[in-house]
Amino acid sequence: MLDSRLELDPQVALRPEPFGALAYHYGNRKLIFLKHPDVVRVVQHLDGAHTLAETLTACDVAETRWPAFERALTALTESEMLHEHRNEHQQVAPG
Repeated sequence: MLDSRLELDPQVALRPEPFGALAYHYGNRKLIFLKHPDVVRVVQHLDGAHTLAETLTACDVAETRWPAFERALTALTESEMLHEHRNEHQQVAPG
C-alpha cells in the first residue's frame, strides 16, 4: 500500500467538518466520515503522482502512525473513495 499512487475519485466531494471531513461519492452514494484532520490532509494531497509513503512524508505524518493510515486508506479504497492512479498510457485489461 505504501508504494501505491492513490488519488481521490473524481466523483467524491470532501466537506470540511470540525472533526475532519465528510466524503460523499456521487456515483455510489456512499458517505464516509474522515474523523481526523491528518487523514483529511493526506487524502487532499493524494495526487496519483506520488506514492502513499511520499505523501505521508510530505504531510509530516510520523512513521509510527503509517500503519493506521494504511488501514484507513485501504478502507477508503475499498469504498471506492480512492483509487489507484492509472497512467494514461496504461492499457485496461479486457473484462
